[in-house]
Amino acid sequence: MSVVEQYVRAHILTDEDLPEEDDGGAIPVVLRYDPDHDPRSVCVALPGRGRSSAPREWRFARDLLEQGMRAPAGSGEVRVWPCGRVQAVVEFHSAQGCSVVQFETKALFRFLRRTHATAAEPVPH
Repeated sequence: MSVVEQYVRAHILTDEDLPEEDDGGAIPVVLRYDPDHDPRSVCVALPGRGRSSAPREWRFARDLLEQGMRAPAGSGEVRVWPCGRVQAVVEFHSAQGCSVVQFETKALFRFLRRTHATAAEPVPH
């Protein structure tokens, strides 16, 4: 099966997580689904804080992202909830603190549709 990788723009809502060059606008975030690695999880990669910093990644259940698009949902270090009709918020907790990221729901739904289409691909013989 093929990997689904989608680049989206999102807003970081926690000040300490803003990249140094950020002017308060949207930043690039990578959404990834690799059914060969784990068909039940997705990965969200946020850019590092400085030019030389590596991206920070969180892997969590795809079902959690789907549930959080409709109503508040959470498990472990990840929480997801709808924010009005056109946005959703994902909150990531770690030992370093909390990162709160706001996405357009349209982008998240498109990503989820692509993951389901990929998971349904027939296995070649």
